[in-house]
Amino acid sequence: MNIPNAISFGRICAVPVIVWLILNENMTAAFWVVLVAALSDAVDGIIAKRFEMTTVLGGYLDPLADKALLVSSYIALGHQGYLPVWLVILVVFRDTLILVGAYLFHALTQALDMSPLMISKVNTVAQLVLAITAIGSAGLQLDAAVFVQILILIVAATTFASGVAYVSVWTRKAYMFENGRAGGEEAD
Repeated sequence: MNIPNAISFGRICAVPVIVWLILNENMTAAFWVVLVAALSDAVDGIIAKRFEMTTVLGGYLDPLADKALLVSSYIALGHQGYLPVWLVILVVFRDTLILVGAYLFHALTQALDMSPLMISKVNTVAQLVLAITAIGSAGLQLDAAVFVQILILIVAATTFASGVAYVSVWTRKAYMFENGRAGGEEAD
């Protein structure tokens, strides 16, 4: 296991700690742990690309760490009333849709490409910024209510757009596969 993969694994290990801190209303500590976890996402990517340490394992581990961090944090934040339940449902549904869609696409075609779409990358950043802001607002006693509301709308829009984009891309690729033209162009 190389350094970027170890960092991603560390982010996965931080998830139960973050959930526990949120559920126990220790928002200051939760803020710092989430902030470090979010920064580690950037660091592992930079190290992997800069030092040519990208691996197949990292291609799966990094997005898994992101999903575990975000979905778990959103569920805990929704449970504690820091985020609206409808947004938590949207985020969890979109991630479930992507996982099920990826599984079905792979089962049908044996040709799953794990390359994230640009809208998905934007959505991940927006979700991280919202989680950090919501937790930081509570933990550091900052008045960020207006900013949180704006971020909620941005996260809702990018989550919806990302889900639609994945369904569209996989539907097109499945259609092309069924008609003998495996592969196809990636959507951005």
